[in-house]
Amino acid sequence: MSARIALRHAIALGLAQGPTELLPVSSSAHTTLLPFLAGWPYAELDPALRRSFEVALHTGAGLALARALPARVAGRTAILDRRRAGLIALACLPPACAGYAFAGVIERRLAGPRAIAVGLAAGALAMALADARAPARRLGEARAADALALGLAQALALIPGVSRNGATLAAARARGFRRRDAHLLSWAVALPVMFGASAFTALRLARSGAAAGNGLALLGGGGAAFCSTLASARLLVRSELLGRPLLPFALYRWLLALLVLRRLRGRATTHASPLS
Repeated sequence: MSARIALRHAIALGLAQGPTELLPVSSSAHTTLLPFLAGWPYAELDPALRRSFEVALHTGAGLALARALPARVAGRTAILDRRRAGLIALACLPPACAGYAFAGVIERRLAGPRAIAVGLAAGALAMALADARAPARRLGEARAADALALGLAQALALIPGVSRNGATLAAARARGFRRRDAHLLSWAVALPVMFGASAFTALRLARSGAAAGNGLALLGGGGAAFCSTLASARLLVRSELLGRPLLPFALYRWLLALLVLRRLRGRATTHASPLS
């Protein structure tokens, strides 16, 4: 297996992290599928090194998102009220439990391009159906049942391709929140999960030495993820994109899934033995 990540590939994936983290298209799917489609040897890297790199991407994105989100959404007010703290904790509990119990199984069995393509397509269908609701609720109206729904969505999004942002958006829209408020809720509950998952994975990998010789690539990828996420968040908060329908994102996901499945079919045909 290759021991190093090319710096140019690390930076390119970091730049892609920002928009794919904030939009419902699955950043983890793009981290795997972009190298697959471009022919980069990302899949040949040691699995521990890939996880270390993904931790660097998510850490950079999380730091940027914490800085870019409005204080009332990110919880950076002087006093975090008990109600808001309880909602955040409730939204974090399901993904924390699911990640602890099933992370290894998911990494072993559902991390390939085919499984990711299925996750993209299934998540897109859920988004399209949930977005058909007429919205009425606002950010400040979130209750315990909403936090639990968002937490369950984040647990489901541990499946590669489903997308944490896409799953929580679908849950928020199904609960009747307006599109813009659904986006802000999705980002807010993602922050502690992103940091918690990154810290947990980093601790597991700290003694493996997987990052040896790849420090510059991890730093470059994490730095690029920070810059692209910060720019994307500020642009999206100020734009009208957050209020637009989710169907275009669902269509993009379906097209990407189709492209991946066609590429896999083409490879299978190329490597198939001719009939004699």
